[in-house]
Amino acid sequence: MDGGNPTSPVNPLAPYPPLPPTEARSRAPEFYGFVAWTSTYLLFCFFLLWALLPDECIVSLGVTWYPSREWALLLPAYSIVLVLLTYFTYFALAFADTPGFADMSTITDPKAHLPDPPSDPRAPSPYVAAAQPGAIPQMYDVPIGLVNRVMYSGRSTRARDRAVPPGQPRYSRPEPEAASCEASGPLR
Repeated sequence: MDGGNPTSPVNPLAPYPPLPPTEARSRAPEFYGFVAWTSTYLLFCFFLLWALLPDECIVSLGVTWYPSREWALLLPAYSIVLVLLTYFTYFALAFADTPGFADMSTITDPKAHLPDPPSDPRAPSPYVAAAQPGAIPQMYDVPIGLVNRVMYSGRSTRARDRAVPPGQPRYSRPEPEAASCEASGPLR
């Protein structure tokens, strides 16, 4: 057995299970794409010729009936309105499916992995084990209430009190300096 070859089954880097052999795929999508691209350009050229050529030229080519020229303006206008209506519809559907801020689905979902509550109400929370030094706790989602309690409890007043110098009112607005016309200098 060849252990140095990365595709060898005994190589530790070889994928398991082994990758399936590559199958020859059809080239039909390439041909369909080319036909769609070519026909789109041909239709656009015919549209431009119909919209811009005078009636005499079109009749001389042997075409005896064709749509009214007003459709040369109406089709692009309707297309633009249809695209705008599509965007509006998708935005409206997205807004309609968005839950409200008070909805619990904005905080948690059915796939959240929360620990089972202890059977004894005096037992410590399963999250306490994570606070021990060197602990490797089980992986759980942390409820938003616990995150807020850890992040923001006891910190709100102390940080604000340190930021305000003593003797200053806590919520004071600085006085604006008086504007002087002489200090600004001549206008240029």
